[in-house]
Amino acid sequence: MPIVRGIVLCLLAVGLATLPASADVLMLDGEPVVVERADQPTRGMHERTVISRYGEPDARHPAVGEPPISRWDYDGYSVFFEGSFVIHTVVRRADLDQP
Repeated sequence: MPIVRGIVLCLLAVGLATLPASADVLMLDGEPVVVERADQPTRGMHERTVISRYGEPDARHPAVGEPPISRWDYDGYSVFFEGSFVIHTVVRRADLDQP
């Protein structure tokens, strides 16, 4: 009986792994634009590293939700954290035209 249970669990795991993934794409005024600058925080950086490299943010917004997501605003971009680690850096729309 344990062998049958193992086979069933393996088949269930394979079946779940092959389900199609889906995602929503937010479109604002046309095509999405990815902006990467050499001098911006990157995914996975710890907040202490961000402060040591980029200084104190202009504003810190408190964490919301579960997992806790917070935002720090710098001149021209915002850094989003999950807990203590960077998940995204977003360049504000007004700054997209600047190099």
